[in-house]
Amino acid sequence: MLRIWNQTIVGLAICVFCHGSGATAQESPVKRLTARGFDSGFELSNGTFNGMIAASDGKIYYVLCSGSIDTGAQMYSYDPATNKIEHLGDLTEASGEKGLKSIPQGKSHVNFVESDGKLYFATHVDWYSVQSGLELMAPPPPGYKPYPGGHFLSYDLASGKFENLAKAPPGQGIIAMNMDTKRRRLYGLLWPSGYFLRYDLKSGDLKAISPPSRDDENDHSVRVLCRALVIDPADGSVYFSNADGDILRYRYDRDTIEKVQGDNLRKDYFGTFNPTMGQSMGYGWRQAVWYAPENVIYAIHGRSGYLFRFDPRAERVDLLRRIASEPSMRSGMYDDFHFGYLSFALGPDGHTLYYLTEGRIEENGEPAVVSERPRGAPPGSPSESVEDLHLITYDIPNAKYTDHGAVFFGDGGRPGLVNSIAVGKDGSVYCITNIPGHERQHIDLVRIPPVQ
Repeated sequence: MLRIWNQTIVGLAICVFCHGSGATAQESPVKRLTARGFDSGFELSNGTFNGMIAASDGKIYYVLCSGSIDTGAQMYSYDPATNKIEHLGDLTEASGEKGLKSIPQGKSHVNFVESDGKLYFATHVDWYSVQSGLELMAPPPPGYKPYPGGHFLSYDLASGKFENLAKAPPGQGIIAMNMDTKRRRLYGLLWPSGYFLRYDLKSGDLKAISPPSRDDENDHSVRVLCRALVIDPADGSVYFSNADGDILRYRYDRDTIEKVQGDNLRKDYFGTFNPTMGQSMGYGWRQAVWYAPENVIYAIHGRSGYLFRFDPRAERVDLLRRIASEPSMRSGMYDDFHFGYLSFALGPDGHTLYYLTEGRIEENGEPAVVSERPRGAPPGSPSESVEDLHLITYDIPNAKYTDHGAVFFGDGGRPGLVNSIAVGKDGSVYCITNIPGHERQHIDLVRIPPVQ
């Protein structure tokens, strides 16, 4: 059944590329990238957002999430040199909670940071109930304890040992994280409270801070909290955004959070949003990176696919261009995933941005829909429609945008539910995605070969 579905998608994609919006095969040739899927052996694997890194030892480290009440998320490494996958550990056990019989550490939804031979990351909960379209923490089943809270963890690349560094308040997962490697500080955002968390590795001091927010905001949904914390290495400030379009700054020198006054993200080019509805990231950035040559932040607005630059010193936002896929730009429509894609990263050359995003596929003027939504996909996710995954690069110094084409597997299947990315030393792009064509739901590591 899945293989038939994949063949249908291939035909549909070709139709759209050749005929959508008046284009012809000669005007817009179909570009294809052939990806390879892996099997890490974790049958409970759920959708992973962020949760990976291309480390200095050449290996790809990644987490496969789990929605099970009895099994936590699992961490792996893939070595391109030997083509081998190694299971590194269970994140519930790494957090010191093995046998506790509480809601487990089911996710790591943060970008990993490497420093002094260790990987630093954080854990999150994967036990939800959906109410009125929103994901909320589900109560523990009879005989189980509530969620203890997320953890800051490290993994030693040489010894293979985990270290449990600090724990968030009970019932709070860590949904976003970054590390100030110079000042030895870990930062996170908590779900569901929306609080900002900081942990000092040298002193062991842990503190949760309430960020400025709208007076009537009483729902910090998992889908409207910022997923990208960006650190200015010069002064230790931490920048993030909210659905209202405010840019927030944690002041290292004051240990407080303030709104940036010079500019904001409420831009007409992004669209019009009602942040109180909780059905998108609103005006906030979806993913963002620090670009050292200019001492600025490059970020993507998820719903529109607009790339922009934020200069913290001038407190100015400059919109650059839309870097959505060519099919989406030809259609003039938003991408179907309301929250935008997290799969946006700076490559190993230090000046090329990589972005995995969808191309719009339509049937009779509407998004093409599949009959089933993969396990673990939230309501409104792109997995309810056919995903035409494209690899985009943007060369910052030359302002050069390239759509390298649609991603297929060798059997014609298509990746789905992609919100993670890591770029290897050779330019190979890795992500965690749904791999069709299996008897069970198979969400696992995927490699896209280097592009020219």
